[in-house]
Amino acid sequence: QVQLVESGGGLAQPGGSLSLSCDASGFTFSNYAMSWARQAPGKGLEWVSGISKDGSETMYTHSVRGRFTISRDNAKNTVYLQMDNLKPEDTALYFCARVRPGGFYYNYEDRGPGTQVTVSA
Repeated sequence: QVQLVESGGGLAQPGGSLSLSCDASGFTFSNYAMSWARQAPGKGLEWVSGISKDGSETMYTHSVRGRFTISRDNAKNTVYLQMDNLKPEDTALYFCARVRPGGFYYNYEDRGPGTQVTVSA
């Protein structure tokens, strides 16, 4: 049974930082690319960042490039999202997602329940 559990969300001030983690279980983690996505209130799901199976490739949506960093530790079955220089528009429920084999980073097979990130002064 695939399980993805996010943690690390919370309240941050504009310009601040948060670090998200996603613990994966129930599948061979190193065989899958992983992504982070988010959903702001009243909006659809937005892909944020993706990382290849071995971590050699990372990609970001334009609005977070240079501020967010995705990484993974295959020994710990964990994917991370370091978020720096946060902006109010980053406020959303953040999900980690398992990417469908052969698909693009925004083609998700499974996702976790999410962790809330709120950026406000």
